[in-house]
Amino acid sequence: MIDESLYKKAQDFSAIEKKSIAQIVRESLTDYLDKNDKQVNLLLEAEDEQEVLEILAENNFSSEDEFKKKFGL
Repeated sequence: MIDESLYKKAQDFSAIEKKSIAQIVRESLTDYLDKNDKQVNLLLEAEDEQEVLEILAENNFSSEDEFKKKFGL
């Protein structure tokens, strides 16, 4: 679920880009999962707790505001 103001922005963006909101969500989710899939695989392949901690320490997660800015929402 998304809040009302975010939905209205998505509607505006949808009209400008001539894409459905569903398409925008699919593209955004695909980009997000592609980016984070590599990190998940690294964590699953880690040999020990120390390696997991190192991967997490190096991880650059996007904040909600960064995500909204990146996708114009």
